[in-house]
Amino acid sequence: MLNAINQFLEQVDNFVWGPPLMVLILLGGILLTIKLYVLQIRKLPLALKWMVKNEEGGNGEITSFAALCTALSATIGTGNIVGVATAVGTGGPGALFWMLLAAFFGMATKYAEGLLAIKYRTVDEKGHVLGGPFYYIENGMGIKFRWLAKMFAFFGMGVGLFGIGTFSQVNGISSAVKNFFDPNNKNVISIPAIGDYSIAVVISSLILSIAVALVLIGGIKRISQVSQVIVPFMAIIYVAFVFLLVIIHITQVPEAIAVICKGAFNPKAVTGGAVGTVFVCIQKGIARGIFSNEAGLGSAPIAAAAAQTKNPVRQGLVSMTGTFIDTIVICTMTGLSIVLTGAYKVPKLEGVQVTTYAFQHGLPFGNAFSSFVLMICLVFFAFTTILGWNYYSERCLEYLVKDKKVNTHKAIIVFRWLYILAVFIGPYMTVSAVWTVADIFNGLMAIPNMIAIFALSNVVVSETKKVFSNDVTIKNETVNN
Repeated sequence: MLNAINQFLEQVDNFVWGPPLMVLILLGGILLTIKLYVLQIRKLPLALKWMVKNEEGGNGEITSFAALCTALSATIGTGNIVGVATAVGTGGPGALFWMLLAAFFGMATKYAEGLLAIKYRTVDEKGHVLGGPFYYIENGMGIKFRWLAKMFAFFGMGVGLFGIGTFSQVNGISSAVKNFFDPNNKNVISIPAIGDYSIAVVISSLILSIAVALVLIGGIKRISQVSQVIVPFMAIIYVAFVFLLVIIHITQVPEAIAVICKGAFNPKAVTGGAVGTVFVCIQKGIARGIFSNEAGLGSAPIAAAAAQTKNPVRQGLVSMTGTFIDTIVICTMTGLSIVLTGAYKVPKLEGVQVTTYAFQHGLPFGNAFSSFVLMICLVFFAFTTILGWNYYSERCLEYLVKDKKVNTHKAIIVFRWLYILAVFIGPYMTVSAVWTVADIFNGLMAIPNMIAIFALSNVVVSETKKVFSNDVTIKNETVNN
């Protein structure tokens, strides 16, 4: 029965993530890159400066940096550790090449999303800031496209409740905890109608569910407060250890880069036929890249809309740094560590086990300490992702019911409990099914958002030119902010 379900999900996933959607997302990034004259390179230094310098006098609920951390909390998660391992394991080392290429063009897409989120956001009668793809679809493309906005909101709820937000994150956490505390599956408890599971998995899912519930009660402000502390701290720790691994194997880096580039166009040549075709390599690389940085999905603009800023271009640049940090930096480091240590070649390793192997065999520490470091990073990364996606999902729900005779507050409370329940049952989902379901919802969510990005691309270009034109007054005012 489970095999039949997995096969069906794989067929749906292959259809959703077929050539049309991948071309749509890549073309969107390429189009914006051309129209904006490779803004993701020209303005990256300014974007990194604005990332840590909050704007004074801006309107919104949280600072720009807090909005970025909230967005990063939803992107820096299992995609950076487990997702990269899954991509390299199923598509070969070359998948990392396609992941990075998608991220490069995705930076332009993320810039457009952040800009549009601020330009078309609204404020309700309670002073609550509302924004994201559903609002730039409705307010930017026109009321007649509200159906497209509702489609995005519906799929966005699905991604949060059944995809990136819950199952894949908590599944990654429980796998990491089990690999550290009970690698041989010795301490097992039998759960009726579900199966036998390690006690470490059961306890970790319970503790995680309680921790998530305690934070979610505080809403966006508490989520941003937690994210501002955890995300930068854990990102620095993770990058430091992976950087150490790369430095130790620095003489092998040129060869690893050659393997990645060669594998991008001929995956069987570097894996001995262990993986599929070039299409599989491209598909897994792009899919995991988008899963990791969410450029094109339209999730990050929901957080960006809450930023205290009056300058859409500024927030667009700040949002763009999220993709740079998430994929260009962190995913590259993870992928390199996997290739350098040959972890992707080890048979029967799956998901987080691949990255664990890389840490254990690439770092100059004992296996226990290396596994512990990875487990801690994964747990906190995934925890903040769960929080961030709850916020996204609630905003999607809020948009769906705003015109209905429904008590929005009660609807959100019910949704939060469903979300917590999904977190609790996540560890008992199979790894392949978890990632497949996440991929499907990702793809469906990206379609309406990318349609809006194409439709409003001229608005993005126009707003950008207003700021970075030859008008010295506007330019100076922008930089000074």
